[in-house]
Amino acid sequence: MAKPEPMPDPAAHPPDGRRPARLRPLAGWLAWAAVLVLLDQLTKAWISGTLDYARRIPVLPFFDLTLLHNTGAAFSFLADGGGAQRWLFTGIAAAAAVLILRWLYTHPTERLLCAALASILGGALGNAIDRLLHGHVVDFLLFYWRDWYFPAFNLADVAITCGAALLILDEILRARRARPS
Repeated sequence: MAKPEPMPDPAAHPPDGRRPARLRPLAGWLAWAAVLVLLDQLTKAWISGTLDYARRIPVLPFFDLTLLHNTGAAFSFLADGGGAQRWLFTGIAAAAAVLILRWLYTHPTERLLCAALASILGGALGNAIDRLLHGHVVDFLLFYWRDWYFPAFNLADVAITCGAALLILDEILRARRARPS
């Protein structure tokens, strides 16, 4: 005898067609990631259309705007990879995006965690778009002090870095809450 089909969970698929309540907070985090992607792409387009390659525009005694292309990852890691790194890093960004979306979906009310994840998602997608469209990431923020230079970066990198810092803070706070008093 065949087993009867289980009844669908009404909370997962409400009969009135509304999305489950857990998707509402997710929409806000996805909107934040989309804002970051948009800001990142707009600033890169502006810099690319305004500056000649490698020309530096002094802004502060320790900061310049400059147009640079990075075919590698952070700090130009694997920049001389012969082109395969473009697809490697795009694939890594795609896999990370899927994992982050899943994590956001399963923890939609953990605000600090979701802010961190959405920031990382926005940054990763911003740089992945560059890799897909141009074969390189557009960098333009250059900090230095005398003869020392920090590698140039962009707003997507700022979003990823801030997201990583928020992840660390979230874990520290989570560990403190779990510690017995």
